[in-house]
Amino acid sequence: MIGRWWRRRLDARRISRRAIPDSLWESTLQCYPFLGRRSTADRQALRELTSLFLDEKEFSGAHGLEVTDAMAVAIAAQACLPALKLGLGIYARSVGVVVQPGAVLARRQVTDEFGLVHDYDEPLSGEAMEGGPVMLSWEDVADAGQSAEQGYNVVIHEFVHLIDMAGGSATGMPPLPDLQARRHWKMVMEAAYARLCRALESGEDSFLDPYGAEGLEEFFPVASEAFFVAPESLKAEQPALYELLAGYFQQDPASAA
Repeated sequence: MIGRWWRRRLDARRISRRAIPDSLWESTLQCYPFLGRRSTADRQALRELTSLFLDEKEFSGAHGLEVTDAMAVAIAAQACLPALKLGLGIYARSVGVVVQPGAVLARRQVTDEFGLVHDYDEPLSGEAMEGGPVMLSWEDVADAGQSAEQGYNVVIHEFVHLIDMAGGSATGMPPLPDLQARRHWKMVMEAAYARLCRALESGEDSFLDPYGAEGLEEFFPVASEAFFVAPESLKAEQPALYELLAGYFQQDPASAA
């Protein structure tokens, strides 16, 4: 087993090998203000984790798209935000990132209550595959600075799916230390999910993306997007949910400065 001292030394070498130029890092923080609003310590830790992510993961462009350094840093920095305190080990099952120019159509098949099979195309801005790459639409990633006000962030959404899958299949519950923690998570998450569903059914406004009502496995990533990019809005609407996520991710972005 590698000792902590040796691990730190290896990480320092990797960070140096994939060092992010000051100008590129500053422009990334400007493009994505929810990153720039973090404390000095958080920004430094995020920068180092981003370098480690770039050293560890493969990036490839689809349909002739060239993934530039600026694109890779933008994606990696947002992907590392949920892992800031948890560590990159939470993404160990992911081999890298495939960047599409825009949304892609995925062929889907569903069987209805009468046993009839229906085929349809579903537009996807991102998809996380267990043991495979994460697919992201660059169009959505590039717009993440503006869409943050609506609590939307495709990178965070898909990488939180990976966190969910770290404990097995995606269920809306990440790996937790004990039964008490799992019970607490289930209680708070199910209550917040039910609140969103009731709001949608009654036509009430909700800050959270309606896509979160698809199931707890989607509600967790949707809530996490909002937690990281529009924390004040999430905390105002769902304070118990905000506190649950703050405890799990060991971060308090609503108070970050």
